[in-house]
Amino acid sequence: MKKLMIYAGIGFMMAVGLIGCYKDIILPDAKVDPDAPALPVSFKNDIAPMVSTKCGIDGCHVSGAHKPYMTLGSSYQEIVNGGFVNTLIPKESTIYKMINGEMQQYIPSATDRQKIYDWIRNGAPNN
Repeated sequence: MKKLMIYAGIGFMMAVGLIGCYKDIILPDAKVDPDAPALPVSFKNDIAPMVSTKCGIDGCHVSGAHKPYMTLGSSYQEIVNGGFVNTLIPKESTIYKMINGEMQQYIPSATDRQKIYDWIRNGAPNN
């Protein structure tokens, strides 16, 4: 009986060990072509939620901190009217330069950065 309990315990521990093992699959970022035709992007559905969760966090781009303020209600006015977007030369937009430079760590996905670029190339509409 004692051997049976020992074998059962060892079997249980092995089962827990095997079940507890998993493998993280990290897929590489999708390749984006910044010079491809601009895709339609909604500020309300794509850009505003992204910048409010990644930039408009406590101590960063919130009211009273760094401009532009990226909270959900004010992000469009702050970005567009604050001079952070250049629809004539999108690559010269301050926001584009920042997210591809010193602020890239906060928007690491090339796909997300491409969405912002496409939105600027589409004329930065409030849609």
